[in-house]
Parts: sequence; C-alpha cells; structure tokens
Amino acid sequence: MNAHKEEIHWYALRITYSRELALKQFLDAEQVENFVPMRYEYVTRQERRIRKLVPAIHNLVFIRGSRQQIDEIKETKAAIFPLRYIMDRESRQPIVVPDVQMRNFIAVAGTFDQQVIYLPPTDFSMNRGDRVRITGGIFEGVEGVFVRIKGDRRVVVSIQGVMAVATTFIHPSLIEKIEE
Repeated sequence: MNAHKEEIHWYALRITYSRELALKQFLDAEQVENFVPMRYEYVTRQERRIRKLVPAIHNLVFIRGSRQQIDEIKETKAAIFPLRYIMDRESRQPIVVPDVQMRNFIAVAGTFDQQVIYLPPTDFSMNRGDRVRITGGIFEGVEGVFVRIKGDRRVVVSIQGVMAVATTFIHPSLIEKIEE
C-alpha cells in the first residue's frame, strides 16, 4: 500500500444527476468532512417567491479524506452516488486541493451570499491582479487575487483546474498585498 493513499486531502469530485445534497447528507452521517458550495436562490412555489438554499455548482462536491476512503465510498455506493474525481489534465491524477486553498475557498463560498460569483477556471486569469490578504470584515484572513469583476474590486480564490469564486466588493482599505 503506498503512503500517498493513506494521506488525508481535499479532493474535488463530480456526482451525476444533481445528487450533491444526498451525498452530503450521507457523508455528514458518516462523519466524512465535505463541502458543497451553496447559495440562496429565489424560487416560485404556488405563486409565492421563497428563498431556498441550493447548490451553487451542480454536481460538484469536495471531500476530505484518504484516497482509499473515497475510493471505498465510490465503489460501495456507486449505484446511489456515481462519483468521479476531477482529474489533473497533465498528471492524469485526481486534483488534490491544498488545505489552505480549501480554507480560503470555504471562507468565501460558505457565506451563501448572492453577490459571490462563481467562475469556471478557464474564465479567470490569475495573473491579472495582486496576491492579497483580506484584513477585516466577513472575509478576514482570506487570501486570493485582487481583481476587478463586473465593475467591482473583489478577491478571487481559485482552485486550480476546478473553479474560482469571487468575494463581494472589498474596500481597498481591507486589503494588504502579499509579497511573494
């Protein structure tokens, strides 16, 4: 057994048929750390507009565990939860998300704010802005890239090859540049 299979990491996985919430419920019950980016959406039910918490990106789930543990879930629960790792195109290995990147991502995506913008990784060039740390407010401590999107200055946290998420407007007084 190679040591890498036993290490605990965050992995990005796709689940088909929009079963991300059912999978989340299962993982929570099994006490497996996971994250499904969510946001509020207004839906009309019987002529009433209600605010509902829904997955921000369908079919995307982040799971923190060992490769072996996740492979076991994939094999034993394949009929209920058809899961596929999101693969790195070059190494042809599942994408491993560093803990610090995942923490920053959860800090932004976990607010459920409607002003938070989700971006496919291809739409976003990381070399357009400065690496920064947010020094105050609800996103305090988050590190990302300071860019202008839709006319506002925002901090973007990117998970390489998977997606990026941009905060709401961040006032420049709450930003400090990170010297590389």
